[in-house]
Amino acid sequence: MFVQLDVGWLNHPFPVSRFKIASQAQIDTLKSLGLQSVRCVPHKSDDWPSETRPTPAHEAEPCASASEPSPDGGLNMPLSAQHWREQLASCNARFQQVERGYEMIAAAIAQDPEQAREPAESLVEGCLAELVGPQDVAIHLLSDGVGSSQSVHSVNVTVLSLLLGRALSVDASSLRALGLAALLHDSGKDQAGADGLHGLALAPVADEAQRERYRSHVGESVAIAQRMGLPPAVTTAIAQHHEWADGTGFPLSLVAEDMDLAGQILALINTYDRLCNPGDAQVSPLTPHEALAQLFSRLRDKFAAPVLNAFIRMMGVFPPGSVIELTDGRYAMVMSVNGSRPLKPCVMVHDPLVQSAQAPLLALESCPELGIRRGISPAQLPRDALDYLSPRQRVCYYFERAVELDAPRGLP
Repeated sequence: MFVQLDVGWLNHPFPVSRFKIASQAQIDTLKSLGLQSVRCVPHKSDDWPSETRPTPAHEAEPCASASEPSPDGGLNMPLSAQHWREQLASCNARFQQVERGYEMIAAAIAQDPEQAREPAESLVEGCLAELVGPQDVAIHLLSDGVGSSQSVHSVNVTVLSLLLGRALSVDASSLRALGLAALLHDSGKDQAGADGLHGLALAPVADEAQRERYRSHVGESVAIAQRMGLPPAVTTAIAQHHEWADGTGFPLSLVAEDMDLAGQILALINTYDRLCNPGDAQVSPLTPHEALAQLFSRLRDKFAAPVLNAFIRMMGVFPPGSVIELTDGRYAMVMSVNGSRPLKPCVMVHDPLVQSAQAPLLALESCPELGIRRGISPAQLPRDALDYLSPRQRVCYYFERAVELDAPRGLP
């Protein structure tokens, strides 16, 4: 039987969450997990009676597994290109919808903050509705050119903050407050005269007046949230989105113990997005893998350890947008990560025999002999691989529920 475990990858001892049972020891381990049921995937199982095999409404072509060899040895069968493009187009469209909603909210704030509350709450509720339930969530790297406006930072921070809050089991009310705080955390930049200033918390500047103007946007954003009539949980998180756990943040130099969980999440996600998307032509963006490495090494003390660890578990060591070298020597770019299997992302592979528009997509989860050797910067890529993979100039994410392959069947 081929089974799928609907629990996080840290909550079971198996290398992956989807696999074919091969021994009595694996069955005994499954029983010891205390699960009420285990999802079975009949069309991947051996000797399943044809009359009881369900037919999915739409079934994507999976990457070859070790038990389903492809003509070239079972490692290179691509995902269904059509299915992948449909997923990506859906995520692109939903991100742009949220972005347009944010722009309308920003315009309403400029006229009358009180009138902006209802659309802001509706926008966050719409995002939360897509996260309800125990299903795994896949995080996708969006197409280049999506999110070209200044609002992309606020939308990116909202998306990742909600995902991290969900990963940390934040309750529904607190998750709603976190989403509103993330959406509105930079809403005061216009009033502060800091609209063109980005990432100064990470890069010192010579103009102290410019720095003070940048810092003042925190208070302006809090004031806007208060005029909107939002609860203290929202304004507190906004007030803390530039605080750091070691006391070196602003405006109050708080330490981790003084910060709410929502503030800790928002401070981390805000920093990560600014590392990937500096918003300043003079600052070189990092790949997501490089940004994560910075957070874990140079900036580790600036964030609460449980929050940073949960973020790394959620995004994987190689988040979507990372440029990598595979163990077979090929270059690739990570395209999506499933939250329960972050070490086995879906990647787009450089293949000079295939046009870049039809680049092979591999789900490493289904290719056990193939893995990631190392992360690399775009500058380390050969010119042909760089042109082919076209690493994103702006890293944007959206999510979708992982596809349910079949209806659950109990495993005795």
